[in-house]
Amino acid sequence: MNKHVIEDARRCLQCKNPMCSQGCPVHTPIRDVISLLLESKISEAGKLLFSNNPLSLVCSHVCPQENQCEGHCVLGKKGSPVQVSAIERYISDYYLNIYKPIPPKRNKGKIAIIGSGPAGITIAFELSKRDYDITIFEANDQIGGILRYGIPEFRLPKSILDRLMDTLIASGVRIRPNTAIGTNLNVDDLFRDGYKAVFMGTGVWRPSRLNIKGESFGNVHYAIEYLRNPSVYRLGKRVAVIGGGNVAMDVARTAFRHGSEQVAIICNSDETSVTAREIELEYAKIDGAKIIFNKTAVEFTDEGVILADSRISGNKTEGERWLPVKGTESLFPVDSCIIAIGQGPRAVIVSSTTGINVTEKGLVKTDECGRTSRKGVFASGDVVTGAKTVVEAVRVSKRVAEAIDEYVRSLDP
Repeated sequence: MNKHVIEDARRCLQCKNPMCSQGCPVHTPIRDVISLLLESKISEAGKLLFSNNPLSLVCSHVCPQENQCEGHCVLGKKGSPVQVSAIERYISDYYLNIYKPIPPKRNKGKIAIIGSGPAGITIAFELSKRDYDITIFEANDQIGGILRYGIPEFRLPKSILDRLMDTLIASGVRIRPNTAIGTNLNVDDLFRDGYKAVFMGTGVWRPSRLNIKGESFGNVHYAIEYLRNPSVYRLGKRVAVIGGGNVAMDVARTAFRHGSEQVAIICNSDETSVTAREIELEYAKIDGAKIIFNKTAVEFTDEGVILADSRISGNKTEGERWLPVKGTESLFPVDSCIIAIGQGPRAVIVSSTTGINVTEKGLVKTDECGRTSRKGVFASGDVVTGAKTVVEAVRVSKRVAEAIDEYVRSLDP
């Protein structure tokens, strides 16, 4: 065990009203977990973490702890907070190695889960332990969704997802890889075959476009597609990443690890308006990225990207926008450009299924418990909210699992 994990666990004040848990979207019982660890009851601590959040190990790697558990630690007011992420990571990693789930009886009915991202994995664990017969339909060859195909290895090791897959299978969950619902099979087929409820957790995989000249050129790529398999790209030595969020930082750091020598992150806003976590921005700088603020991409060329100065327009009430200033355009020479300004949902399932309402942005409409406009169909995660944190997907999906259980039980009292 790393020395600092023990030392930080001992620093915990065991507050009567633990603010760290209140700061966590899934209210992880951090105080109790640390207490069990220090009492040499690590398996009990791991069980507490896993039962509360089956993606506890994932969250320990990718959560914005500075805004959640660690950001609410009382020790952080005058000094350094307890490093909850390191403690949670050690315990969760240990527990996933020893956890032996009880296979379900599968006597409560079949549930179909479309997509194996954070939401789908959470629903599968929550309902399999209630004796439902769970099948996950995954369009890719491996489970994980955005966790596997959107987060770089250096931030979240793929081996964690492999271990979660093994745990799912040991929990009685069936997995159908390379099966995209909405093409050969659709939601109607699932109900025809006896599935009592269908859960949609397909995420957001359609990259947002800049809609500027040159976007179809061969030296222009989209972030969500690049991160899926960066090794197949030949970006060249000089790369420009358009965007200021966490994905843009991931792309820049990944490009360095695949041979690029100069990477610039182009942000159309100032530093105070960048949406990336401060720690991700700092890591990008440490890895060598050059951050350029107040510049907007207005055209792509074979030689690079044409940038213009940008300034803010509008107000906070009506909405602020950063717009290019005419007459300030100049070429920023690079070998490749990667657009990282967000992504939206693909409409394959919705377009092949009747009765599922969507928003103007194409996101699936649900109530607070994940019920869609079609009876028996539920949804949560990024396909409902747009891109959010992993722990937020877990929080909502636990509530959706309750709603699915309640719905299926109502069918057969």
